[in-house]
Amino acid sequence: MSIALFTSDLRLHDNPVLTAALRSAPHVVPLFVVDSGIAAAGFAVPNRAAFLADCLAALDEGLRARGGRLVVRSGEVVAETLRLAAATGAGEVHVAAGVSAYALRREERLRSVLEADGRLLRVHDAVVTAVPPGAVLPAGKDHYAVFTPYFRRWSAEPLRPVLPAPRAVRLPEAESEPLPAAAALARGAASPGLPRGGEGEGRRRFAAWRRGGLARYADRHDDLAGDATSRLSPHLHFGSLSPVELVASARERAAAGCAGAMAFVRQLAWRDFHHQMLAARPEAARRDYRPRHDRWREAPGELAAWRSGLTGYPLVDAAMRQLAHEGWMHNRARLIAASFLTKTLYLDWRHGARHFLDLLVDGDVADNQLNWQWVAGTGSDTRPHRVLNPLAQADRFDPEGAYVRRWVPELAGVPGRAVHRPWRLPAPERARLDYPEPVVSLEEGLARFRQARGLA
Repeated sequence: MSIALFTSDLRLHDNPVLTAALRSAPHVVPLFVVDSGIAAAGFAVPNRAAFLADCLAALDEGLRARGGRLVVRSGEVVAETLRLAAATGAGEVHVAAGVSAYALRREERLRSVLEADGRLLRVHDAVVTAVPPGAVLPAGKDHYAVFTPYFRRWSAEPLRPVLPAPRAVRLPEAESEPLPAAAALARGAASPGLPRGGEGEGRRRFAAWRRGGLARYADRHDDLAGDATSRLSPHLHFGSLSPVELVASARERAAAGCAGAMAFVRQLAWRDFHHQMLAARPEAARRDYRPRHDRWREAPGELAAWRSGLTGYPLVDAAMRQLAHEGWMHNRARLIAASFLTKTLYLDWRHGARHFLDLLVDGDVADNQLNWQWVAGTGSDTRPHRVLNPLAQADRFDPEGAYVRRWVPELAGVPGRAVHRPWRLPAPERARLDYPEPVVSLEEGLARFRQARGLA
C-alpha cells in the first residue's frame, strides 16, 4: 500500500509521484490535504481557491474513470498524511519536491514522523519544474544568480521521459471528505474573468495554443493588446500541466521549424531559474536577494491608487484593472506595473508582491517574489537600476492604445496614442474624462529614485 500525496501536481499525465506510487504497491491512495497552514499564512485567496477547486474536481473525475478517486482530508498535512497511512497500512508516501521554505519544512517533518512510524517518504524531482533546482550548478556555488549562463546549462540538461497517465488506479477502503467547493477554501468572491482550472482545461488550452499561437510567440509575446501569450501559468502553478511535457513538446515543434517554440522554452526556463534561486535562498521570499540599502517611502495614498488602477498613467492602470478582473496579468504589463511601484513611486517591492499574491491565480512564491525583486533591482537583474518608462513602454507595446481602452473605459473615446497621455488633451475634453491626474511626474519619480540609489 502506498500514498500519492498531491501538492502542486494536480494531474494524471506525466506525474512521477502517482506513477511511482502505482509501481510500488498494488493499491494506492491518491491524497490531497486542504492545508490549514496555507489559510493561517494568509495565502488562501478566492482566485486560487476557485482554480484549485476546479483542479481537484478534474483530478477526481480522472481517477474515477480509472477505478479510483481522490481522497480529501483537511488540516495539517503531516498529521493527516500520517493518520491516513496508519489507517490504510501504507508503507510509503510519495510526494513532489518543493522549493519554498514552507514546502521544505513540511517535507522534513513528513519524513521524520513517517520514519518514526516505520514508513518511508519518497520525494520526486522534476515534477513542479522541468529541471530539478539542484541539477545544474555553477562551479563552487549552490545556484545560478544570472539567467543567461543558467539557461545555457539548463538547455543542455536532458529531460526525464514524459510519463503516460495511468490506465487504472486500485484504491483501498479509505474515508474521504467531500471535494471542497471554492467557498470552503477561501472567503470572498473570485475575479469575474477568472479562467477555469483542471487538467482537461489545461491540456485543451495548450493543444490549441500549440497549434496556433506558438509559431507567432517570439514576435508577439510582448503585444499587450494582441494577448498572444499562452496563459498557461495558472496550470503550471497548480501542476495541472507538466513543465517537462511542455518543454518536450515545444522542443519538438522547434525541431520541426516552429519559429516561436524556443522563445516559449526560454520562458519556461525562467520559471525554473526562479525556483532554483528560491530553493537555494528561501529567505528571498521576504528579504532582498541583493540589498541596495533602500529606504523605501511610505505613501499609503499612492499605494492605494496603484492597487486600484488610478495612478493617472493609463498603461499602469490598465494592467492593474486586468489583474483585478481576471486574476491574471500579461507578463509585460507585470513588469511595467512593478517598475512603476518600485522605481517611479519608490515603494517597497513587498507591497506589490503581496497585492499580486492576493489576486494572481498563478501566484507562485518563487516566480512572483523573484520577478518583483528582479524589477526592483534587488534580485538577479544585471541592470538593477533600470526604470521602465510607462509612456515609452506604451508607445512600443500598445501603440494604438487598444489594451488601455479595453481596461480603462473612461478613456475609450480618446483616439490613437493620445490615450496614453490624457493630461495633454485640450482642457474641455480633459474635463469630461472621469480619470485622475498623474500621481507623480515621471521626471520627479526618476530623480527621486536615482538620488535614493546614489546615482544622481
